[in-house]
Amino acid sequence: MPPAPRRAACPRCLRPQPTCLCALVRPTAHRSGVLVLQHPQEQRQAKNSVGLLRLSLAHCEVVVGERFTPEGLAALLHRPGRQTRLLYPDGPAAPAPQVPAPAPQQAAWPVRLVVIDATWRKSLRLLLEHPALAALPRLALPAPPPTRYRAIRAARRPDHVSTLEATVQALALIEGPGFDGAPLLSAFGQFVDTLAARR
Repeated sequence: MPPAPRRAACPRCLRPQPTCLCALVRPTAHRSGVLVLQHPQEQRQAKNSVGLLRLSLAHCEVVVGERFTPEGLAALLHRPGRQTRLLYPDGPAAPAPQVPAPAPQQAAWPVRLVVIDATWRKSLRLLLEHPALAALPRLALPAPPPTRYRAIRAARRPDHVSTLEATVQALALIEGPGFDGAPLLSAFGQFVDTLAARR
């Protein structure tokens, strides 16, 4: 029996045409660079939020992988004129490093925010297996608002939110009132509602 023909994919969002994200994209102004390290299993998830995030943020780079060479990871994490911060909580399994305060000149540099897109277990493994990642200064979020993500994806704890929601909250902390993530969060809500209706 011949294999079933593959469904046509949107050339922009790379998703099958029936689940195309492009109508939900909300270009969102931001200064900080965003690097998403995405676990390969997340890339294949229809309910993954990174596709919408990548298309809505002009300065968002997504790199798919599970293991990185020290040289390759260093090149991804550090860019001239940027101070790098890892969006990850401090905790017993992976305590935040003690890092000196940046020099006054560096403190004025824009941020390169590193975000891990994976389950908590896989994100912890990624952190522990890559010392350069674990050594980064951390940005931890305060208690997040309720997530709409639970309509399509189970979470173990109330503070577990989608990668998109966490990144938007982090950018709001970094950039202050000049950053408006509300339209993007609203679009994400529509994305969740659409997937929930299909289920």
